[in-house]
Amino acid sequence: MEDLIGTQAPQQRITDPAAAVHALERAIPCLPQHRRPEPAAVDWPLLEGGLSTRLPADYKLLAALYPTFTLGGFLVLGLPEPGAEQHRLHGIRSDLKIIEDWWEADMSIGLRPHPAPGGLLPWATSNEGDVFLWTTTGAGPDDWPVTVASRNGGWWHYTGGAVQFLAELIDGTLQPWELPPLRLRSPHRP
Repeated sequence: MEDLIGTQAPQQRITDPAAAVHALERAIPCLPQHRRPEPAAVDWPLLEGGLSTRLPADYKLLAALYPTFTLGGFLVLGLPEPGAEQHRLHGIRSDLKIIEDWWEADMSIGLRPHPAPGGLLPWATSNEGDVFLWTTTGAGPDDWPVTVASRNGGWWHYTGGAVQFLAELIDGTLQPWELPPLRLRSPHRP
């Protein structure tokens, strides 16, 4: 079994999706210049139906406002694009097969892949093999904590949402356990 480093919690969990996006935009002042002119009309029923679960509102708002982007040449935030939801669904399912392999090899700190109860569901990756996941526990998707699976074998949890996680990782509020420091110039599309 891989190592669980621990759990980090935000001082205050941001529950409003717009406030979470605003926190990310404060952490990355150049991010708003990459905002879509109009929110994207992602086919969420198709994507969520294919995953058999709803997705967190902060992630959905971020996808409506921004295209896929990379932070610090490291963290790739693959967001669904209108008309390409099947492609994103295929990518998530491929990542779930990797998590299934981890589970079978006893490398996932005892957490199964989604759709198992409390299962891991990927939402971002790094270009170095780190995976950023939701642990699908709680009353609903907006309560899901973030789980980081480091390429070095260390795992850790964050009890805020994904967008707040990104904001706090970038602004230095979070300890980047097992992750390299992010050096941001400007987010860019991969």
